[in-house]
Amino acid sequence: MKSIGEIIASLRKAKGMTQNELAEKMNVTDKAVSKWERDLSCPDVNTISKLADILDVSVEELLKAKKKDEPNTKIKDLVNLIFKAVALAMGIAVVVLNILNQIDVKSSIIMLGIGIVCISIYLLDNKETNSKSIDVRRN
Repeated sequence: MKSIGEIIASLRKAKGMTQNELAEKMNVTDKAVSKWERDLSCPDVNTISKLADILDVSVEELLKAKKKDEPNTKIKDLVNLIFKAVALAMGIAVVVLNILNQIDVKSSIIMLGIGIVCISIYLLDNKETNSKSIDVRRN
């Protein structure tokens, strides 16, 4: 799926318009159109229907854009995965090393503590994220 900026750019180009020409028809600057197309900003809600008319598409078609993943979201997902993996690895290592009689009690407690800390950080982070999304839905 394309972002809204990619949709605007492809529809504009298909109509043979420059960013400046679209900007004139929309009563905005060509810099505003450039920002839309680079997904740095979006057209104002009040102008979406005018933009759709100019580009000869429905508002629904214009808004069938996929929100681009923020780089922070990908990094956050990776960090969460690492925390879960470390917690799981510590638990498995303690069990296996205990079965093989290759670990002492103190080391077992330290490794399990590391695992618990990792899973706690993961759960606390997700609790904050979930509570933020619940607050957004309430507003």
